Amino acid sequence: MAKWTPRHEAPEPLEGPVVATITGGTILWFAMFIVQLPFYGWFADRDLLWWLWTCAAGGGLGLIGIWYVRGRDAALKAHAAKEAARAARAAGDEQPE
Repeated sequence: MAKWTPRHEAPEPLEGPVVATITGGTILWFAMFIVQLPFYGWFADRDLLWWLWTCAAGGGLGLIGIWYVRGRDAALKAHAAKEAARAARAAGDEQPE
């Protein structure tokens, strides 16, 4: 069997509302945890407590994710502002007075 090689380059990664996406997912994980909490006994009787704790872990990891993507978003915006300022200075230096 021949080794598979891609026929074209990989597309650029998509950028979107990352903070909103992670926040929404975290809210969903916590909501699922809260909805399942009244049924703790039912889950315990059937050895399915992992369903409940998976939702809690998803919410907790989501909080870490929110912290991370907010910092990433702030760093990207700061970098873009620095690049724009540098480009404006360079454009101002090139213009004759």
